Amino acid sequence: MYCQRKYTPEAEPKGYPPEVREKAVQMYVDGMNYRRIARHLNISHQTVYRWVRAYSEELPPPPRPDKVETAELDEVYTYIGDKKTGSSS
Repeated sequence: MYCQRKYTPEAEPKGYPPEVREKAVQMYVDGMNYRRIARHLNISHQTVYRWVRAYSEELPPPPRPDKVETAELDEVYTYIGDKKTGSSS
């Protein structure tokens, strides 16, 4: 009885090539969502998510100023505040 496995002197690489990973991350940075990238590259959206998360964990922390002198509020906050105080007649 044979184990039905084939011996290869050099194992074949598993997974996706680095170019595919880089393409997926670039597409995410350009604004595509995980599922759209997955459909485009014919891979799982969870795989795309893991690649993007791994890439983001390798980035250095963002620079932070020592002292903040002026802070600006987000436009969405202002817009919501206007909606709450506005009358709907």
